Amino acid sequence: MPTDTALLSIARAQAVLAGGCDSPVRSCWGVGGPMFVQGRAEGAYAYDEAGKRYIDYVMAYGPLLFGHTHPALTTGLDGIAKNGFVWGTTHPEEVRLAERIREHLPSMERMRFVSTGTEAVMSAIRVARAHTRRTLVLKFAGNYHGHSDFALLDAGASAHTSDAQASGIPEGVMRDVAVARYNDLDSVDALLAGRERELAAIIVEPVVGNMGYVTPVDGFLRGLRERADASGAVLIFDEIITWLRLGLGGAQASAGVVPDMTTIGKIMGGGVPIAAFGGRAAVMRVLAPEGGTFTGGTHGGNPFSVGMAHRVLDLLETHPEYYAQMRALATRLADGIRGIFADRGLPYAVVQHESIVDFKFRAGPPTRDYDDARRADKQAYAGYYHAMLARGIVLPPSQNEVMFVSTAHSQADIDATLAAIAQSLPA
Repeated sequence: MPTDTALLSIARAQAVLAGGCDSPVRSCWGVGGPMFVQGRAEGAYAYDEAGKRYIDYVMAYGPLLFGHTHPALTTGLDGIAKNGFVWGTTHPEEVRLAERIREHLPSMERMRFVSTGTEAVMSAIRVARAHTRRTLVLKFAGNYHGHSDFALLDAGASAHTSDAQASGIPEGVMRDVAVARYNDLDSVDALLAGRERELAAIIVEPVVGNMGYVTPVDGFLRGLRERADASGAVLIFDEIITWLRLGLGGAQASAGVVPDMTTIGKIMGGGVPIAAFGGRAAVMRVLAPEGGTFTGGTHGGNPFSVGMAHRVLDLLETHPEYYAQMRALATRLADGIRGIFADRGLPYAVVQHESIVDFKFRAGPPTRDYDDARRADKQAYAGYYHAMLARGIVLPPSQNEVMFVSTAHSQADIDATLAAIAQSLPA
């Protein structure tokens, strides 16, 4: 049960913040509430206002590879801030950051920095439409691409957009978006039949982290590449979650499929507001001042966020062992959960890739598409979430999200989590 202090904080938030929060998932509506109110964070831990410590697997929904408050990211910030937070001019460090990103993601021949993943995707779609002079965008149910109008149709994460008009999405937007089933090329072909020459872009999470964890089946991403080529459309990989979380080469490196455009996000800045979109030089050339397509913003490439991104890349490039460390912890967690399920006779599939771990309260194989994800038992997850919270473990308050492990987590944290899971699962 929340403390009196937490209840007071919730009431205060509801009196001044729309819905009591700045992002709906934080309200904990996906698990029946009440909202978890956090006081501070450090390492692998979140603390409530009363100072109680919780092992944190939300990790700000993915970007905290090194946990909270890693010294390499929080020490000496005056050195980054002393020359200003935002200038409104181009500077050498943003150019150097772009060069470093291109070394790891060669598909991003040209790029532009923005502040959020939503901006990055919105901008990439505009560029694709300008490049092709077409309007239709194909996306996939259960993928999450931010909260611009087109992106919310049948979106994953905690968007819950079941009624587009009630969500403020115009009918014109709905006409220009087709929503296919993930991992189903037949679904793609059926939606595009007769509309191939209207198609501006196919946008996809190459590995999904927003309807639980879902990997592409063999041939799916390559099939999208072939269909984009055949129709003259732009293939966009949304790597807001996957770049850096799955390695310096992102999901596209492991998949061996090269997109025309890529979007990346706040993980590159250790969580500070920075994102980017980019792709083939021929595609990006439509942007002003070379072309007639506008995207821009005062905070794009601001020196503070760029400085933080350099620190993140410095850590990852000088400590390649961090990936093995996180992978080992995630494997320990996933194997432990599988053991608990086997002992209880529970028919749930546990999935793990690098530092991501997930399972759903749904019998059968791992999730393949959004239809599978929606069949999971929400009430069972809600009960599990609250039982784990009572035992000192913070999980995402939505079954569409996943567990993220960081370098700050320890084997002791993993073992404590497994003990809590064993105690929290329903009989």
